[in-house]
Amino acid sequence: MNSYPNLFKPIKINNMLLRNRIVSTPCGLVHREKACGGAALFILGGGQVDDPRGSFGRMPYVFSKYARENTRAQLDASRQGGSKVSLEIYHNGIYGIVPEGDFVWGPCDGVRQDGVQIKGLNEKGMERICNLYAETAVTARDFGFDMIMLHFAHGWLPTQFLSPAWNHRTDEYGGSFGNRARFPKKIIETVRNAVGKDFPIDMRISAYEWIPESIEFGDVVRFIQEVEALIDMVNVSAGLDIEHEANVHMATTFFEPHMVNVEWAAEIKKKVHIPVSVVGAIMTPEEAEGIIASGKADMVSLGRMLIADPQWGKKAWEGRAEDIIPCIRCLYCYHISTNRMNVGCAVNPRYGKEAIIPFELEKAMNPKKVVVIGGGPGGMQAALVAVERGHHVILLEKQGQLGGLLICSDYEKYKQDLRSFRDYLFRQIEKSSVEVRLNTEATPPLVKELQPDALIIAVGGETTQPPIPGVEHARQAVGIYPELDTLKGKIVVIGGGTIGSELGLELAERGNEVHIVEITDTLNAQGNLHYRIAIRQHMAKCETLHIMTSTTCKAIKENGVIVMNEGKERFVEADHILLATGLRSKKDLAHSFFDITQYTYMVGDCHRVANVKEAILSATLIAMNI
Repeated sequence: MNSYPNLFKPIKINNMLLRNRIVSTPCGLVHREKACGGAALFILGGGQVDDPRGSFGRMPYVFSKYARENTRAQLDASRQGGSKVSLEIYHNGIYGIVPEGDFVWGPCDGVRQDGVQIKGLNEKGMERICNLYAETAVTARDFGFDMIMLHFAHGWLPTQFLSPAWNHRTDEYGGSFGNRARFPKKIIETVRNAVGKDFPIDMRISAYEWIPESIEFGDVVRFIQEVEALIDMVNVSAGLDIEHEANVHMATTFFEPHMVNVEWAAEIKKKVHIPVSVVGAIMTPEEAEGIIASGKADMVSLGRMLIADPQWGKKAWEGRAEDIIPCIRCLYCYHISTNRMNVGCAVNPRYGKEAIIPFELEKAMNPKKVVVIGGGPGGMQAALVAVERGHHVILLEKQGQLGGLLICSDYEKYKQDLRSFRDYLFRQIEKSSVEVRLNTEATPPLVKELQPDALIIAVGGETTQPPIPGVEHARQAVGIYPELDTLKGKIVVIGGGTIGSELGLELAERGNEVHIVEITDTLNAQGNLHYRIAIRQHMAKCETLHIMTSTTCKAIKENGVIVMNEGKERFVEADHILLATGLRSKKDLAHSFFDITQYTYMVGDCHRVANVKEAILSATLIAMNI
């Protein structure tokens, strides 16, 4: 018997039968392993209505003459595993991308932050847009889509009318809830009349927008109830898309709990009679099963979880949940978060690189003896990839356990997702034929004795110690994680990068008085946009955490630090002083292993101090080509 009977129970949406309760959100492209990965329903994104002022500008209408072939290809690709396919339909409203000098539509006249003019829709304009929604819905039905999802969430045009954050009208389309709901309801009515009663309609909506003047949750529930007879399912989300401060609550980082929208979905389910789907950090099959079994929702929608592991559903069905690659919610897969500079998945290096990293690696024609030095994430990944290709792999680790800096995930509450990924790597190593040698410090003579055909060096980085007078009174931050429970009192963290900021936040939330001293004007300069926003929001709520940017530490004393801030010298008292001034590559150590074999490679921090994503990618690319 399957371990998740509720998750894999069929469900009927209007006249469409789905084989299980897993929905793949419009997040990332669909390829074969994702299409065959177990989701019963795929939602294809990008279905903007045919209004140039309501789109992202560069994206053509999905059913325009020269876009149809691509739309057909995506539809067919999504059906490879027998799943049903829905089309996301929306209008950007005030967030449309238009040529310079043009305007966008919205509920009210105004000027956007970037200077673009907003024109409030009149009734004729509203009728035109209702008809555009209907035209797209009918075309989707006739094109072969099994369902449509009306996107009424994340700040798009219907939301802009529903929410008092945008709708300041004084006519019959503004003010009261009934007036604000008038135009969004008209869109749904027009679409239903156009597609007929038997074609399934889903509606996504934000339970809360996470901005000032957000629509009240009670009004969200009321709106769903008022359109319930016209739709067949409601999809519960939260946050906004374009507004970055709220976007981190739409695509949550690891600073937020799992299943962030489930309680809202549960309240909605109590008050409607149509199926309810919920999205938002539903990480594991156990969590998904619990949501459905407890009656809090009927379906679970997964986005980044299926980027991290496109086979999530298949593995759950086959009883291999422990082999699911966990998403660590780093947000590097999100173009907004990375400003398109480094889009990819930290734990699934194939994402976005399907053309160069095959889903199934070919076996090596001439298996080699491969020695990997270092058991951090890069070393473990390199070993796993090499052994998958049929090589004999020996993994040397200086410490008594694998994990490298991932060991810190045992101690910080915000590192639960990173800890899950670390444990996943541990399990895969245990299941593999990798020969692990712990408590083994690799030296050139030792490695030469092993006579490797190929050598992968993953010795990581080392902490830096700044030339501050009295630095001997401070301790390295990365070494104190096992003592977090006993670290009490006034604490100064010197360095406001990711390590210093996360540790400072953790210690402050445990009730300590914490000062973070950062020499530059920016905290977390290495982090992506979502990371920086999310940690800042949490820091702002912590009264015992004090941030001192553009501040130089002049000296360290036994009982505190002397800092220079805004041209003034100041003494900050401390019971504990921690150094988080960064890591540097162990290049000298790594270079000492060269000239043992021609096939010698450096991966991870010893090559370039970065993050888990870059360590996993570099390890994969090297090991798959040995």
